[in-house]
Amino acid sequence: MSITEHELEIKLEEIEDPDIGEDIVSLGLVNDVRIEDGTARIELALNAPYAPSEMELGNRIREVVGEAGLEADLRAHVGEEHGFDDEVLPRVRNVIAVSSGKGGVGKTTVAANIAAGLEKRGAMVGLLDADIHGPNIPRILPVETEPGVTPNEEIVPPRSDGVRVISMGIMMEEEDDPAILRGPMVNKFMLKFLEGVEWGRLDYLIVDLPPGTGDATLNLLQSMPVTGAVVVTTPQEMALDDTRKGIQMFNKHDTPVLGVVENMSSFVCPSCGDEHGLFGTGGAQTIVDKYDVPLLGRIPIHPDFGAEGSEGALVKDDSSQVQETVEDLVAEVSDRIGETNRRTVAENVDGGPENTLPTETED
Repeated sequence: MSITEHELEIKLEEIEDPDIGEDIVSLGLVNDVRIEDGTARIELALNAPYAPSEMELGNRIREVVGEAGLEADLRAHVGEEHGFDDEVLPRVRNVIAVSSGKGGVGKTTVAANIAAGLEKRGAMVGLLDADIHGPNIPRILPVETEPGVTPNEEIVPPRSDGVRVISMGIMMEEEDDPAILRGPMVNKFMLKFLEGVEWGRLDYLIVDLPPGTGDATLNLLQSMPVTGAVVVTTPQEMALDDTRKGIQMFNKHDTPVLGVVENMSSFVCPSCGDEHGLFGTGGAQTIVDKYDVPLLGRIPIHPDFGAEGSEGALVKDDSSQVQETVEDLVAEVSDRIGETNRRTVAENVDGGPENTLPTETED
């Protein structure tokens, strides 16, 4: 006896969102269920491609559909009625801002590795270096070609191992040329990077913000649809003080803080394996406790990560000793993006454009 669409939807109520703790039907994550010729086409309000938690949800749904004797055709279907429509960057599904309260904490290295890590998982990724005066992204993700130009005079981003990259660093004639620009010119360049770049369709756009809470950062927050922010700090009290200010800035602009990354969290002795907190211990935890935001990861001091001569994204080098730590961070960031989006859907249920989900779990 064949199962009806209504009966299959009831079975889907058994699947619980791993982060929110309620079933996917009551959360509004199941937009539509249709059965035709032995195939169940299910439209889901999921918007974080290759996030482990959403891959897990997809696999669980396939199991339920399979137990009902049907093939599964799963599609993502999220749009303006869920609160995801925006005229700025309309073909970008998620914008992740990576920030720091002060310079020198490894923000750019973290941003580049998040971008490269998401691309490695299979996502379509762009990386916008918004630090006009300190454009270091090309050092970590060197581009393969020069930027192109469309007939409409839009910039076509060059790629670095698949990641589409725009940076002031690739616009300068010489690598060491300074960007001597006052505020209005900085804003002009940022507007060009936002509205004058042909990014194509992206699952994630990572934005490496300038350090601090100045005009450039505020203008970006007011100009683009930021899905969430990753805040990078080190354990020192001076960095933590500035990190608190940064989190309060995001809160005042209603930008979700995905969590905090504690870089240079410790030093692991290569000879004896002992761990030493050279810059203090537990610093990021005080931020996490005070502002009720997740700790996304702790990255130890290591020559592979951000040290002089360690050019290139760590997530491209499987031989690195801190490879697993950084890949765990990438997975955690994508999961937090997924959770943030699904909570938005739960508040604004219905409609949107569709994209086919991956058919199998990908590492």
